[in-house]
Amino acid sequence: MSDEVENFETVDPMDLFKSWLEDAENKELNDPNAIALATVDDTGLPNVRMVLLKEITDQSFVFYTNYKSVKAEEIISSPKASFVIHWKSIRRQIRVRGFLEKEDGVMADQYFSSRSLDSRIGAWASRQSQEVGSRQELLDSVNRLTVELGANPSRPPFWGGFRITPIEIEFWSDGDARLHNRFRWSRKDIKSNWKVCRLQP
Repeated sequence: MSDEVENFETVDPMDLFKSWLEDAENKELNDPNAIALATVDDTGLPNVRMVLLKEITDQSFVFYTNYKSVKAEEIISSPKASFVIHWKSIRRQIRVRGFLEKEDGVMADQYFSSRSLDSRIGAWASRQSQEVGSRQELLDSVNRLTVELGANPSRPPFWGGFRITPIEIEFWSDGDARLHNRFRWSRKDIKSNWKVCRLQP
């Protein structure tokens, strides 16, 4: 990490995130884009689960889900979240905190249409986070919708993306004798400039 952020005051954290992800894609065996996403319920109790990060723009991170899922309902109620992405293979991790908004326009349509037919049918069939009587009940729904929707189903109105615009990004890499490298970019709000500092390990 030290060579990548030697002049860390001038580094853009989104560019650094993309660079680290690219390194991980060459070495991590499974799902290098998997993030542990944390939200809170209406009592303030946290929930965390793994989701796949599908887009990184110059300003935000995008993932997709069912808008009627527990995670989506929590996000809509309290549009703040954090996530961590950890790559054991390259001994690095990144923590992100920020604000969320829906991404349910052209980008969501394009991503949905890029998925396999089975995944698109599955998105229609799954009432994510709701109870189901049996696996067969879910499979029956898949079979019925396969016939009803045909070979090119559109994106369900209850399915789309969320865009996380960060106000804090922390990069961590393993160091000898547990003297790890940690750098944190932070800002007051999404329109402010980044401030960066090195943290104690």
